[in-house]
Amino acid sequence: MECFCDVERRTAKEIAPGIQIRTFWGDEILVSVVDLAANSVVPLHSHPHEQAGVVISGELELTIAGETRKLGPEDTYIIPGGVEHSGRTGDAPTKVWDVFSPVREDYQY
Repeated sequence: MECFCDVERRTAKEIAPGIQIRTFWGDEILVSVVDLAANSVVPLHSHPHEQAGVVISGELELTIAGETRKLGPEDTYIIPGGVEHSGRTGDAPTKVWDVFSPVREDYQY
């Protein structure tokens, strides 16, 4: 396991049109740097993993369990496991930092 993570050298993986992740993980958590293109959509979904995130740049309209909020830099969210959520960006690209626990095996690449 690596203790230091080089985000710039990590190959990105597209998980939906206009949405790319770069992930790093340990035994219990996975960190994901997410780059969302302008006007991209994170489809409604859920997963058993608890998720926490911070908007680094741009804006993200995030819906969690039917409640929608517009988030900007430094805004933070927590999504309990099994709760439906979705998102969309506006006219500018957005960068988000997400953490998942336990590790999302589908994000290990």
